[in-house]
Amino acid sequence: MDGNGRWAKKRGLPRAVGHQRGVEAVRRLVRSLEPTGLECLTLYAFSSENWKRSEDEVDDLMNLMRRFIKSDLPEFVANNVKLKIIGDWQSLAPDIVAMLEDALAQTRHGKQTLAVALNYGGQHEIARAAAKAAAAGEVTIDTIAAHLDTADLPPLDLLIRTSGEIRLSNFLLWQSAYAEMLFVDTLWPDFEPQHLARALDDFARRERRYGGR
Repeated sequence: MDGNGRWAKKRGLPRAVGHQRGVEAVRRLVRSLEPTGLECLTLYAFSSENWKRSEDEVDDLMNLMRRFIKSDLPEFVANNVKLKIIGDWQSLAPDIVAMLEDALAQTRHGKQTLAVALNYGGQHEIARAAAKAAAAGEVTIDTIAAHLDTADLPPLDLLIRTSGEIRLSNFLLWQSAYAEMLFVDTLWPDFEPQHLARALDDFARRERRYGGR
């Protein structure tokens, strides 16, 4: 979900406003999920590298996370959305961890999964999974995959990057091995359900061979 800061800068607004508008885009997208039939939508909300940003911006993002969980959790429950958190989220502030644990418990029976990457980095995820596989006695593709944060999620089919940047930025590196990728110029606060619908149409027209012919 890239482009919040640039969206705000283009309008002469503080970056915090861009992040607020980004949350509104998340809200619109989650509300549109049911008719798509998607099993899982994964959003990269806060990376392990985002701590390098200014203290004020990090505080803004954390406070925005708190408000989002409080305001939208009842809607997740009502709409059968199951929340899943990936990344080293348990090292976040204790009150955020408690809020997330409560949200996970309340939404555990949901039918469609919203996975949110918090304090997440793909390289760290692979390293953690490899260490766990080694501790269990065998390091293979299957044992590493079994210890990834996403082990209980469906395989990644389509990865979308907004804002015109053409790179993965340490997101779902292992899972992207055979995923289709789509890079769009739209800044995240302007990303609407119809953009997702067009992305799914594009994906449906692609031929996936997984290295075969």
